[in-house]
Amino acid sequence: MMRYIFFFVFVFIIVPVKASDTLVDMQATERTKNLYQNLKDIQKSGKVLFGHQEATSYGRTWVGDKNRSDVKDVTGSHPAVIGLDFANVTTSDSERFEKAKHELIASVVDTYNRGGVSTFAWHASNPANDGSFYWEKDPIKVVPDILPEGKLHDKYRKYLQSIADVASAFKDKEGVLIPVIFRPFHEYDGDWFWWGKGHCTKDEFIALWRFTINYLRNDLGVHNFIYAFSPDCKFTTQEEFLEYYPGDEYVDMLGMDNYWDFRPDGGNNPQLAAQKLKIVSDIAESKGKLAAFTETGLEGIPQSDWFTATLLPVLQKVKVCYVLVWRNASDMAHHYYAPTVGHPAANDFKAFSQSETILMENDVTDIYN
Repeated sequence: MMRYIFFFVFVFIIVPVKASDTLVDMQATERTKNLYQNLKDIQKSGKVLFGHQEATSYGRTWVGDKNRSDVKDVTGSHPAVIGLDFANVTTSDSERFEKAKHELIASVVDTYNRGGVSTFAWHASNPANDGSFYWEKDPIKVVPDILPEGKLHDKYRKYLQSIADVASAFKDKEGVLIPVIFRPFHEYDGDWFWWGKGHCTKDEFIALWRFTINYLRNDLGVHNFIYAFSPDCKFTTQEEFLEYYPGDEYVDMLGMDNYWDFRPDGGNNPQLAAQKLKIVSDIAESKGKLAAFTETGLEGIPQSDWFTATLLPVLQKVKVCYVLVWRNASDMAHHYYAPTVGHPAANDFKAFSQSETILMENDVTDIYN
């Protein structure tokens, strides 16, 4: 009888992995991890999810219609990404809080059930006086006061507790948490918000960002957030984009808000917008992060082929997981960013939605699995 002696050699191969290749919340839920990875896969594929702010809450001529959006009226599908806002849950007005909480939970659950993604901005009231988020309306410097040891720090923690209370109620019918994107302190490189450049120092802004993420995930146990960092379009280099960057341990997604470079009365330079978005995309790729065009649009859409002739070519030059255009106000006749039925840009927008690059909600399956 022959004997065979087998030698088993165990080889451990250590593959270098960026710490930022995973979510910054090490306790993120499984579904949050799945969404994060699927967004990365979409980004790598060259496809782009289309988003619209508060698309299913109201439109140009309606408020609260069930399962409706101006986008769906034109294209046959809701946007794949729905933009929402935590503004009305960080308030001392309990009635306003309860109304906002109910509406946000309903929107997140409905979007999840349809297969879409929810992303949250936060136009926070100025904690100094519960005033406006706009600096020009309430020009009170407050960032130093809401940091640890500041006189309004406890009040700021209550703001975050309110966000955590709402986020903990984002659950499916089995009680499993639904993940969302959270994008605080956006457009910080402008001076129009109380957290903006000129109203706090670089160190204060970074400290505020880090405290916010740490407190939500470590103290309040919020584990269904993907954290997005999104300046406005004031940068032209990687160094400028990263000037106020709080660090890879605090950011999952890099974004940019850019209306200015598309405005005929503004920058009027879509090529420059594309170059800036490429900077965002390149940094995100180098850091193993998600990238997104977090806000954009052309108010009133005076250019009838804007979506296919201007926006689409910009998106096709970069790798981003989604693009979001701003809201269609129901109470401001000219404040809208997605065309409605009969608008001169409607046919072009429908063609844009059918492009091989663009993914609408109807094009997305199993994004949480």
